[in-house]
Amino acid sequence: MEITGKSKIMFVLADPVDHVRASAVLNAYFAGIGEDVATSPLHVRPDDLPAVVGAIRHMNNVVGFGVTIPHKVAIAALLDEISQNARLIGAVNFVKRTRDGRLVGDNMDAPGFISALLNRGCTISGKRVLQLGAGGAGRATALAMAQARAAELWISNRDPVKAQALADAIQALHPETKVTAGADTAENFDLIVNTTSLGMLSDDPLPIDVSGISNTTVVYDIIVNPPVTRLMVTAAARGAVTIGGKAMLDEQMALVADFIRR
Repeated sequence: MEITGKSKIMFVLADPVDHVRASAVLNAYFAGIGEDVATSPLHVRPDDLPAVVGAIRHMNNVVGFGVTIPHKVAIAALLDEISQNARLIGAVNFVKRTRDGRLVGDNMDAPGFISALLNRGCTISGKRVLQLGAGGAGRATALAMAQARAAELWISNRDPVKAQALADAIQALHPETKVTAGADTAENFDLIVNTTSLGMLSDDPLPIDVSGISNTTVVYDIIVNPPVTRLMVTAAARGAVTIGGKAMLDEQMALVADFIRR
């Protein structure tokens, strides 16, 4: 990849950055469609986020940036505008920089999440779903599953107050789906979704015990790196269908390209 003064620049803001794969996926996608766009991770600590966002406003060859752990919620308050979808989710994962330096946020997690499921022949309508985590990505996936008419959605999080707040918000938007906050056992669900960071490190504990699941269960771990987590390996050994985070990320690429062009 040759980066010149004519290249359009994008970043991915994260803390830490070791796990970030979005930059590589974006670079490969843009190269494949003949777009001169170069993307790089930026290690941005939470306290430095306002200063970094302020600096990006003045970088005239930057067309936008991705946002991942732990900035997806905090970034919204630093932008000039966010989409209705991002507002409903309460989190942003891509930001467009306009020519005059305005920053516009959107969230591609929900459509990317659903598309990766559908493309593998998995549906959500009428299913019982257990979601692990209630952070920025978790807000997007929870809303997506309610929009897709899951019969029941359980949200489990180490902070029960945060889980309850998300459950209440989703329930208010989609009363047709029963939304509950709390822990439950994996074998009681058709679909298990991990939106926590557990699994990024090799010595992380499993986010949930999946020893009791069957081959009818779908386990979806949205972690991108490593591409196959311990949770996925353990679930696959039980015969479950597994989906990794790169599938979700891949589905977002066309959406991101269209977003920064608009």
